[in-house]
Amino acid sequence: MNQEPRSTSFGTTIFTFLAGAAAGAAVMALTTPKTGPQLRGDLKDLGRRAKLKAGAIAEDAADACESMRDKAAMAG
Repeated sequence: MNQEPRSTSFGTTIFTFLAGAAAGAAVMALTTPKTGPQLRGDLKDLGRRAKLKAGAIAEDAADACESMRDKAAMAG
């Protein structure tokens, strides 16, 4: 019985990592004793940083896809 090793896509791995990081950061922010305005500011900042990081990852993924598409077109 010959089984090929299963591989996960890069996007799935990154999404899972970011979701775990966001959940961990949210738990940390909610369990740290802070005032309401401090907590809201921290969560807003966390969301802003996550949005920027996700945008950078999406841009890198788009560049990688375009590069692979160009290589496939040249080989084909």
